[in-house]
Amino acid sequence: MPPRARAVVVAALVALALTACAPGSGIDPDDPDQVEVFTWWATGSEKAGLDALVDVFAAQHPDIRFVDAVVAGGAGSNAKSVLAERLADGDPPDSFQAHAGAELTDYIEAGQLQDLSGFYAANELDDVFPATLIDRLTVDGAIYSVPTNIHRANVVWANTAVLTAAGIDPAAPPADLGGWLEDLRRLREEGVAVPLALGTEWTQLQLFETVLLADLGPDAYSGLWTGETAWDATGIDAAIAHYDELLDYVNSDFAGLDWDTATQIVVTGNAGYIVMGDWAEIAFAQAGWTYGLEYTTFPVPGTAGVFDFLADSFVLTVGAPHEAATEDWLSTLSSVDGQQAFNLAKGSIPARTDVDASAYPAYQQTALTSYADDVIVPSLAHGAAADVAWSSAISDAVSRFGIDRDVDAFRRGLLEAAERSLAG
Repeated sequence: MPPRARAVVVAALVALALTACAPGSGIDPDDPDQVEVFTWWATGSEKAGLDALVDVFAAQHPDIRFVDAVVAGGAGSNAKSVLAERLADGDPPDSFQAHAGAELTDYIEAGQLQDLSGFYAANELDDVFPATLIDRLTVDGAIYSVPTNIHRANVVWANTAVLTAAGIDPAAPPADLGGWLEDLRRLREEGVAVPLALGTEWTQLQLFETVLLADLGPDAYSGLWTGETAWDATGIDAAIAHYDELLDYVNSDFAGLDWDTATQIVVTGNAGYIVMGDWAEIAFAQAGWTYGLEYTTFPVPGTAGVFDFLADSFVLTVGAPHEAATEDWLSTLSSVDGQQAFNLAKGSIPARTDVDASAYPAYQQTALTSYADDVIVPSLAHGAAADVAWSSAISDAVSRFGIDRDVDAFRRGLLEAAERSLAG
């Protein structure tokens, strides 16, 4: 579809969504016992998780009506366009879904979100969320979102049969990126055309962030987003070099593949590995595979002991029409029952550390252990580490590098993006 025609179609879709979510579509302005929650969770495990959470909310607060202001399509882009219009028009939903962390920066600076520090204290969330997570959620002494789940980004998923056939022990992952590159070379030598599967822009960004984490370590990696670590440090050059080498082992059509299609290259035995968040568990479960037999996981080599986190979270908007009911919603999604129901349905893990780990499948149990014990750092690709503008600039540089493999231009692009963002 030509760009102009595509723009017309997108505009029409957004206009239709705005109409569907306009005041009066299920909202009674005179009824305090309701809460309008804005998401793009319309299908799949995300919808199943939301439905499970709403069931718990109904049981805990039977007198409050949940109004699902969902906007589907565009992997959330349609919803974000509608949300921006509503906030600009002074018509905020009571709560909306967003990645926890720096992705909320623009909303915070615009004065559109309420400080939830008092809510955390009242619900004793400081005692059940890890201190390092609380640190990642805190902006100038305030907390603006409540995570309903946790995902881990620095995970390698491996097809054990492919590795074993190449003489690689799936139970003995390499300790660092150098060792992993040796295994990738072995796979190539043994006839595996795609040792490492890769997908579209954000999957490339996620792979690059884990390489940064491996070469810099958690403290220096986290310092990238505060200015404490220089973007022309030696570790950056090492990360660029390692990322460049990794791209030698990926599928040539990576730019056109979403994460699920890229993951299927591993499931079908045409690739040995993929770096993907733990939503990839869905693909292996749907294949009927058993964790530890047909597939396994390990932290990206060089990142053992580190949990690269992202979280779906909900906020309380400034001017929320139903503030008390919204706090009840946030109370449910942060409760033991709410988090258990949501995460068992969605395939993620709770933000709370006092849940029953035995209720979760084998992979999630490894993630729960790591989340409780490891150093937590923010994901770049999923909104926790950098604001939208900075993350987008890095993503553009990573995408260009995937095409031209120009190391000097890549280095300049990363440095210029950091200078612009940190100066602002």
